Parts: sequence; C-alpha cells; structure tokens
Amino acid sequence: MTEPGHFFFDRYGLTEANLGGFLAAALSEGGSYADLYFEHTTTSSILLDETLVKSASEGISMGCGVRVLAGEQTGYAYTDDLAPDKIVKVAKIAARIASGPARVSSVGLSKVDSPHNFYPVALPPTDQELDQKLALARRADAAARAYDLRISQVRVTYADQIRHVLVAGSDGRVVTDFQPLVRLSVSTIAQANANRRSGSSGGGGRVPLEFFAGDRSPEHFGTEAARQAVVQLDARDAPAGEMEVVLGPG
Repeated sequence: MTEPGHFFFDRYGLTEANLGGFLAAALSEGGSYADLYFEHTTTSSILLDETLVKSASEGISMGCGVRVLAGEQTGYAYTDDLAPDKIVKVAKIAARIASGPARVSSVGLSKVDSPHNFYPVALPPTDQELDQKLALARRADAAARAYDLRISQVRVTYADQIRHVLVAGSDGRVVTDFQPLVRLSVSTIAQANANRRSGSSGGGGRVPLEFFAGDRSPEHFGTEAARQAVVQLDARDAPAGEMEVVLGPG
C-alpha cells in the first residue's frame, strides 16, 4: 500500500517542482494567493435485498481544483485529469480573474514527509475482495431472518470509500489527508396480519473491515434490526389529543 502522504506523488508521478509550477501559473496574472486541492476517492457498495444482490458497484473519482485570490475576487477552475499540462491549463484559467503584471514567478513549498495519520488503517476496505464484503452482508441478512418468523423483509447495504487529499498553497504549505470510511446497515420489516413495523441498525466509521467482529459483528446488527421491528408489533400507539402541560419558572 502506498504511504497515504505520498499517494499523489507515487500514483501520478507529481513532484514538488510540479506543485510549484502549478501555483506559479495560478499567480501569473497578478493573484495574491493561490491553492491547489487534489482529491482521489475510491468507492464500492453492495445492496442485498431479499437475499438477492440487487446492485454492486465500484468507482473512482479524482480531480484537482485551483483557486486564485486577487483582492476581493476569486477565480476557480477544475480538472478531472491529473496530467500536469491539464492542471497548468486550469491554473491559468483561474488566474485570469486578475489583471496586471505577475508578481510571483516561483513558489517555494515545504516538503511532504511524516504527515499526520489520523486513521491508521493498515488495509483499507476498498483494497479487499468484494466477496469478503458480500459475506458480511449475507451474514447480517441471515441473522435478521433467523431472529423471528415474523420478519418478512430484510435489506442490507454495505458501502466503503477511501479518500486521498492533498492541498498546496502559495504560502508554501503542503498538507495531506487519508480518509477511510466503511458502513454496514440493516433494515427490516416485521409483519403480523395487517400490522407492519420496521427496524434498523448498523455501524462503521473510519475503520478497517476487521471492525465487524465480536460485539459489532454483522449478526449483531442484523439481530438488532430484527428485534426493533418485532418489539414494535406489540407496541401501543402513543396517546393523542389535548393534554395538560405543567410549566415551571426558569
């Protein structure tokens, strides 16, 4: 796995010299400040409905936005192609909000090393096989159905994503972020004659796939969603109408 802080350098061959050149192009028409925002997001999702896989998808979105400040004006341009010539082009487009001679010919940047890693996930969920993720969804589905015969419908959704971010400013700062995310959700419907009630449960966060173990297993979330629906079958309706209200000072 590529080190999170060096993702764009390793994956797309960007260099600090490239970043400096992009910023210089952004300031070439008189802007006072410019920054670059790089983002690369990988996603995958599974929808399991009535024990059938209704949909499964994987995707990648990426791009670079260039912002230029010139007085009270802001110029912005964006590209989803991370080739250096494309980024230079959008940098110059953003720069055209300003007029007058260029005041900055080069930009010195701090090195990107030892970045903060707020979410130390050794193996991101997006890097694991789809079969492993589908197995989690099937386990939740089976647990919900096994809870009570009155469970008539079960839907399980699984989704994950990994976002890599790099921000470079003409003030010389370069910062990066690595944001993993995974979520497993279960929704159920319990039915007794004409009475239908629903329940839901789920969990996740900026965690590895191993999060779904022990007391946070797919079986736990499936059982909890089923329990909520079944309990509501015998619940009494909340009273309605006018009621006395007691108010106290303060």
